Amino acid sequence: MPFYKRGDVRIRYEEVGSGFPLLVTPGGGLNSRVANWPNAVFNAMDVFKNDFRCITMDQRNANGGESTGPIAADDPWGGFADDQLGLMDHLGIREFAYMGYCIGGCFAGKLIERAPERVVAAVFCQTVGHRPDDPDVMYRSGRDVWAPELLGRRPDLGQDAIETYLHNLYRANPDFLYSVPRDVIRDCRTPILVLPDDMSSHPHQASVDVASLAPNAEITVFPWKSPPDLKERTIDRVRRFIRTHGAGRVG
Repeated sequence: MPFYKRGDVRIRYEEVGSGFPLLVTPGGGLNSRVANWPNAVFNAMDVFKNDFRCITMDQRNANGGESTGPIAADDPWGGFADDQLGLMDHLGIREFAYMGYCIGGCFAGKLIERAPERVVAAVFCQTVGHRPDDPDVMYRSGRDVWAPELLGRRPDLGQDAIETYLHNLYRANPDFLYSVPRDVIRDCRTPILVLPDDMSSHPHQASVDVASLAPNAEITVFPWKSPPDLKERTIDRVRRFIRTHGAGRVG
């Protein structure tokens, strides 16, 4: 599989299809990796391979993935954005659409903040976000699911570094998307399409807030995962949304 390297960061990625570039990241929290696609609500790499140049990646330090690098404890969301934008630079891609599942909603917020001139459209699929009745749900996932395996294979890391990292991911900005304050979404002009969910790590309110705040946002019906014909119409809506905003651009 191809890799992109920048300093001490090594990112594994995959591509399929042709056309306007679509960077799409699977769910799984801090274990977001290419191998998760078969378990996604729908496999964007397969569904959109005849429509777009689809690019996906293992996020840095995801267990079971092949992307590695330092723990970006001081700016964890910025570290992910560096990897994602760096991969686009590596591939010679200037403008692209982005679709993020789960934790990818937080990635989308940071990409829109960091590179609004490059992200021509963003799809928030079942976004992670702050849940007031259980504010540490994502922190616990990182501590209990992600960290033990990572520490087992990275003797260079200690528990203190992990706790600082998780704090800055999920507790430093304990509201909304974690990665950006509400004003970033309120002020952005990026076209956004939201596919809501409602489970412990994907609070429905986070999706509603994105759609309510962003001036150029649309939101699908909820629930949209069933029956099958509604799910197919929702997928086609994503296809048309990306195609519309990528039209006439070369990537």
